Amino acid sequence: MRSSPIPRMSRRGRVTVGVLLGVFLLLTLLGWGVQAWTDWLWFDEVQYTRVFSGVLVTRILLFVVIGLAMALLVSGNMWLAYRLRPVLRPNSPEQVTLERYRSVLAPRLGTWLVAVGIIVGLFAGLSAQTRWGQWMLFRNSQTFGIEDPEFKIDIGFYVFQFPFLRYLLGVGFTAVVLAVIGSLAMHYIFGGVRLQGVGDRMTSAARAHLTTLVAVFVLLKALAYVLDRRAMLLEFNEGVNLYGAGYADINALLPAKEILAYISVVVALAIILFSNAFIRNLVWPGISLALLGISAVAIGGIYPWAVQTFEVKPSVKDKEAAYIERSITATRDAFGLAGTVTAPYNAGNLRPPETLATENAVVPNIRLLDPQLVSETYTQLQQVRGFYDFGPKLDIDRYQVNGETQDYVVGMREINYLELTDQQSNWINRHTVFTHGYGLVGAPANQVVCGGQPFFVSGFLGERTEEACSSATETIPANQSRIYYGEQMDGSDYAIVGQTDGNNPVEFDRPTGRDGGEQYYTYTGSGGVEIGSFGRRLLYSIKEQEPNFVLSGAINDASKLLYVRNPRDRVEKVAPFLTLDGDPYPAVVGGRIQWIVDGYTTAATYPYAEQVNLQEETADELTGLGTFELAREDINYIRNSVKATVDAYDGTVTLYQFDESDPVLKAWNKAFGGDLVKPKSEIPADLAAHFRYPADMFKVQRNLLAKFHVTDPSEFFSGQDFWEVPNAPDAPDSGKKQPPYYLYTQLPEQEEPRFQLTSAVTPAGRQNLAALISGSYLNGQPRLEVLELPDQTAVSGPVQVHQKMTNNANIRQELNLLSSNQAQVQYGNLLSLPFGDGMLYVEPVYVKSNQTNAYPLLQRVLISYGDGGQYVALANSLEEGIKQLVEQGKKAAPTTPTTPPPPTDGGTNPTPTPTAPPADTNPQMTAELAAAASKVQAAIVEVKAAQTAGDFERYGRALKALDDAMTEFQNAQRTAGGDRAPNSGASPAPAGSPAASGGTPSPPPASPSG
Repeated sequence: MRSSPIPRMSRRGRVTVGVLLGVFLLLTLLGWGVQAWTDWLWFDEVQYTRVFSGVLVTRILLFVVIGLAMALLVSGNMWLAYRLRPVLRPNSPEQVTLERYRSVLAPRLGTWLVAVGIIVGLFAGLSAQTRWGQWMLFRNSQTFGIEDPEFKIDIGFYVFQFPFLRYLLGVGFTAVVLAVIGSLAMHYIFGGVRLQGVGDRMTSAARAHLTTLVAVFVLLKALAYVLDRRAMLLEFNEGVNLYGAGYADINALLPAKEILAYISVVVALAIILFSNAFIRNLVWPGISLALLGISAVAIGGIYPWAVQTFEVKPSVKDKEAAYIERSITATRDAFGLAGTVTAPYNAGNLRPPETLATENAVVPNIRLLDPQLVSETYTQLQQVRGFYDFGPKLDIDRYQVNGETQDYVVGMREINYLELTDQQSNWINRHTVFTHGYGLVGAPANQVVCGGQPFFVSGFLGERTEEACSSATETIPANQSRIYYGEQMDGSDYAIVGQTDGNNPVEFDRPTGRDGGEQYYTYTGSGGVEIGSFGRRLLYSIKEQEPNFVLSGAINDASKLLYVRNPRDRVEKVAPFLTLDGDPYPAVVGGRIQWIVDGYTTAATYPYAEQVNLQEETADELTGLGTFELAREDINYIRNSVKATVDAYDGTVTLYQFDESDPVLKAWNKAFGGDLVKPKSEIPADLAAHFRYPADMFKVQRNLLAKFHVTDPSEFFSGQDFWEVPNAPDAPDSGKKQPPYYLYTQLPEQEEPRFQLTSAVTPAGRQNLAALISGSYLNGQPRLEVLELPDQTAVSGPVQVHQKMTNNANIRQELNLLSSNQAQVQYGNLLSLPFGDGMLYVEPVYVKSNQTNAYPLLQRVLISYGDGGQYVALANSLEEGIKQLVEQGKKAAPTTPTTPPPPTDGGTNPTPTPTAPPADTNPQMTAELAAAASKVQAAIVEVKAAQTAGDFERYGRALKALDDAMTEFQNAQRTAGGDRAPNSGASPAPAGSPAASGGTPSPPPASPSG
């Protein structure tokens, strides 16, 4: 019985479908066209049209080339399958059923194939156009001048070429698979492949066609094995928790993949020859594919597993040492850690030195204002109108005033459109009247007045009169203080400027005087897109879906539209290849307010380098509070290659090259014509004076240094000297990390004060201080420095210091009094400052009333020296606190450096640990006796280190050295003839020494093997 034909759609139905499809395409194309046109106008305004055209042309070309290639491969193979159809088909129920489909496809086969090609090509092209960045880097690749440690190939291959080659290989696999599926379907429908009937299930032509496609797939697999050999240097090595190929990978998996590549080529040839030239069936090709699968499992899976399990695991430390060293070296190179300068800092002085009160390089520059807490204070005291806002966090910068450089806390008085009243929020007011903010408000970071307020020195509105709580004149003057571009503005906060009501300005400028007067203004800057013509107004009416662009009389021939007003968004649009720092900051440069944005070039394919997630590594207590959260991007290479500026008045975007050796930036610059980024030599000196070490990059480097400061593979494997970033000192249970802090100060080993970003780190799993890490610029070049404390230091870390200071009985009582009467105590940045061979800690204490519109005021300063517990003061000012500490130090008896509690032996009692003999308590002590005491101290440190490491051999040597040092000390005592010299001829051991504690120190705990 013949099947009934498929019913055809009526003419009216076809017309309806056509109209609906046409409307859909029209609206879609209209939306794309409007977006593209307005983007072009915006890029033309900022004079970066080459970025727009370069990206657009590249995306179109990739869409067309990849889409067309995919469409031709799939549709072409389907057409070939049709051409290879058998002329005569056996009569069977299967073929009778398929006749219905043949009658539908055959008459319009070209149309069906074109439709399939369009669908496949559309999806392939849409995927390809997102790879525009990979293609640009591939085409403009550079050399790093560094070779990978295994294949001796320049790193540039992995960064620039490998990602796009891997993508092309994926496109090839997808095309072949779709071609096989499409061709198999066509062969089946038109009789080339049969499931029923007498004779062969597949015609010779169909077999040749399909087996050739399968052979091509296997050849692509051979190429994949070759590329996988390179990719091994990027994979995670679980055996040592590092990235890069390990022992088993290099010695088992690497040769296995090479063998599999050769096997794949042989199998591909076997499939073609056995299925078409010799046996002409699918039995041997099938066997060949099965052998390839078995080989892949046995050679590429079981063999490397056996090597890892039976050869590597029993002696991981030795087998993986060379590969651990590769990872350490690559990570330090990829993240800019190789040039880190590390210096020891004893921090053994626990008594405040008298020079603390007279020092003029560190103490006078200590920052008391916390940018996060005083933001509310700035808003309440400098807001003037309810719609002005300074954001949740201010910024730190330095200025030279009267020949003296110091830190300033600065903030921009911006328009916050969310704070406009209902009356002010109508379209006219929101977009044509309230268009800008006014003034960069600054205050010295180390000074407070009028009961704890900042001493404001800039950003004033109207004429100034003498006031005790602020400067009488602008200390940081700006020729143009209006802020049309700022951090408080999102994508919907566009402004229409340049329009006038007759001859009267209509833009609210600022309040003037004390009588409530207001000043209005008309924008005269070069920024903005002209929208005076009807066509432009209609264009942006469609873009913003706002009819007022066409209907409102507030727009005239001179009107301009300002949009994309957030400085970070503007830089991101101009340089889409950059990853931007989450904390842009303003600075007065040449009399104009400029936003400075740090731009990073990144990569994720640097061989052997550690891979980190930017969002996780940069998150801390301030994330989301005035700093942007970075995207979840996995990287293993980063450079602060660009310093970008955005003019707060006219929106001008300028990109300056900062890292002149970065190959990634060179590739991007070449891709966009070679002059997209200005050379470093063109950076104005007054702009460079405000550059600061970028916070997000510093966080990434600091977190990596916590592990990769260890460069010895054996010590790295043990992990006993790893560090970690402490939690916020005043909220340690929150799980949020302490943010690094900017300071203009001079650290030990530095010749003069610098503006630097500093962070304290603690040993992993402990809370005492391990090191201070700082990032700064020296002669225009980034410089990372580490002040490393001894392993067995007694100096407390930030969390411990805060707890010790606030738990002091006298201080706790005073803090309770401050928090009474419906007020709350808030703690500012806890600063850890090395000074006088010890550690100085400063933490400002703010008090905020619970009353409406109250703001924090700096009321006290917590300050301590040493370990944070013995010498501590809560004073009204920093100067007063310093004096109290110095007086406490004078009254106290001389003390010696102490050591932390000794490690326990697994029970409740600590292991007896030797203590250094008191070297400075005997007035008759000779130089020889002092030297002997120092040797004892050093020997004790080595004993404790061996205990902690669990190294019995080292522990034995340390005990022998300690015994020799004690003997030398006792002999020195006898020679000195001091009152501690024994009368019986046998000197008693110093308190806490092995002899005094009743025996030999407990041996170190056994460490796990391997």
